Amino acid sequence: MKLTKERLYVLLSFFSIYVIWGSTYLLNKILVSQIAPFYAASIRFITASILIFIIAKILKIPLKITKPQIRNTLIAGFLFLTIGNGLVVWALKYVDSGFAALEISAQPLVVLILLRLFEGKRIQPMSILGVIIGCIGIYLLVSQREMIGKEGMITGMIMIFICMLSWAYCSLFVAKADLPSNFFVNTGYQMLFGGSMLLIASFIIGEERLPLSSWNTEVINSMLMLIIFGSIVAFTAFNYLLSKVSPEKVATSTYVNPIVALILGWYFLNETISLQSIIAAALLLTGVYFINTKKMLTLFKRFDKDT
Repeated sequence: MKLTKERLYVLLSFFSIYVIWGSTYLLNKILVSQIAPFYAASIRFITASILIFIIAKILKIPLKITKPQIRNTLIAGFLFLTIGNGLVVWALKYVDSGFAALEISAQPLVVLILLRLFEGKRIQPMSILGVIIGCIGIYLLVSQREMIGKEGMITGMIMIFICMLSWAYCSLFVAKADLPSNFFVNTGYQMLFGGSMLLIASFIIGEERLPLSSWNTEVINSMLMLIIFGSIVAFTAFNYLLSKVSPEKVATSTYVNPIVALILGWYFLNETISLQSIIAAALLLTGVYFINTKKMLTLFKRFDKDT
């Protein structure tokens, strides 16, 4: 099969949302060890949006958007970033980074159900099998008494679930919404609006806003990596993929992210990886195979239509 320029972009974009986003759980966990969650997330996205607009100007990319596009990017920024990311960052004060990523891996199930409810799309047999296998992995994860018994764990799990619903719904929304045609600019506006709403939320709930001069080196490095790679690179790739492949395929990143998050959390933060978590992770990867493998999907002669 010939590797066209578009296929290469798709592959690189999948690498970004699979691997780079998997590392953001670790980086956000480090941030909330010193900085209030909504405040930290707002700095990340507002700074990233400013950098995107500066780069766009240098590259002479038009930043002008229509009123409908402003409305749609505002909605997307709120659902993806204010709710979809902000609540996860907040939850990381109470849950391990690997656990958070594993819980969010149930998102493909939500995407498939929403596609069925709102668009009447038939759920493919292999997709159903993949989601079932993934959900078994989720059950094995959340049924571990040593994890759910931790203080604040239940609340954190609920917040992550709300985030997952918001992200899944918005994935369907942006796939059809009138948004800026340039993915870089689209990302910039979403981050500007989402980050601004996070900052407002930070003021409303009275979070402490620790000055930059008080941040330690580890936190500063984590913030820089989140801004450059987790925000500008990966989120732009995410928006690009939503226009090229089906939402449920993009959502499979939530199956790979946990594996990356578990390994990094174990290595850098000494987070515990139990045998049950390893089994759960294996099941989640199996779910990816059944949902996103071309050979399986072509058995039902639907791959070309879905992509």
